[in-house]
Amino acid sequence: MSRGLSRTYIIAEAGVNHNGSLDLARQLIDAAVEAGADAVKFQSFRAEALVSVSAVKADYQKEATGEVETQFQMLKKLELDEAAHLALYSHCRDRGIQFLSTPFDEESLKFLDQRLAVPLIKIPSGEITNGPHLLAAARTGKPIILSTGMSTLQEVREALEVIAFGYAENERQPSRNAFRSVFRSAAGRLGLKGMVTLLHCTTEYPAPFADVNLRAMDTMREEFDLPVGFSDHTSGINIAIAAVARGAAVIEKHFTMNRNLPGPDHRASLEPNELRAMIAAIREVELALGSGVKEPAISEKKNIAVARRSIVASREIARGEQFAVENITCIRPAIGASPMQVWEVLGRKAMKRYNQNEVIEP
Repeated sequence: MSRGLSRTYIIAEAGVNHNGSLDLARQLIDAAVEAGADAVKFQSFRAEALVSVSAVKADYQKEATGEVETQFQMLKKLELDEAAHLALYSHCRDRGIQFLSTPFDEESLKFLDQRLAVPLIKIPSGEITNGPHLLAAARTGKPIILSTGMSTLQEVREALEVIAFGYAENERQPSRNAFRSVFRSAAGRLGLKGMVTLLHCTTEYPAPFADVNLRAMDTMREEFDLPVGFSDHTSGINIAIAAVARGAAVIEKHFTMNRNLPGPDHRASLEPNELRAMIAAIREVELALGSGVKEPAISEKKNIAVARRSIVASREIARGEQFAVENITCIRPAIGASPMQVWEVLGRKAMKRYNQNEVIEP
């Protein structure tokens, strides 16, 4: 998932915007396909293993779904059972899009890894301090995309320490010291290469533009020498596009069939036409980024002669007359000596007679 000149890997985050409906989940897959996403991602969890029965909702969840039910009650209605996972996986395969899902517990992780054989594990921001979960994810041996919302650089480092250990060690007893030891070793850091992508993220729905801090992508890329992407929770599509221009290897963006549907994440999600516009803009930005070599583009070469100038006689010049500022000038097209050669031309004697506007030979 390295950036280079490759395409940005775009994850259309369906999340729990299926509202517990398999039919709506299939519609989300179809919309992601039509928008041109590389993958569509859901969430795999058992409410009992994720949250206590009395846990309160986040403020954005209260605004979207009210305060009557608890977070547990809300999430319980949004679970996808194994049969639903298999059906959605099959629909993704039929439609030619990658199925992904974020596991929030060990049972869900094992199911995604072993039964569905997902190609990678996506760790959400809330789990970045969940050491056992990070370790289990790394021990699948699969690439990991790690969201880093709400975290400090040190917390990202500590998560990477656990992941590096998980990739490298299967028998050694886990410990903080063992994690650090592996991470600090050349082999440990090398083991993260090609395996871990960090996603910068602001965990608020929608995220205020002033809190996005896209430059943190640069900080993590430089600090850990790993590809970095962006999990976008802002309104609209502009910030995701800007992240790609800044080198994002992965873009993840929530979408819904309708922002007015009931549920915790719909209001901060794109609708299908917006998702399509975002992806189209990202692909245009990728083309525009180019190779980095400063040279004339193929399309503009034909305009060089039209747009540049040549040294010409500003009046009639007799054979043997010296070229001087009084008898030469620079005008279009560029079919003779370049204006950069003026200083070599000045003082020379004309080897022939020149008419006005006739180009001076180099």
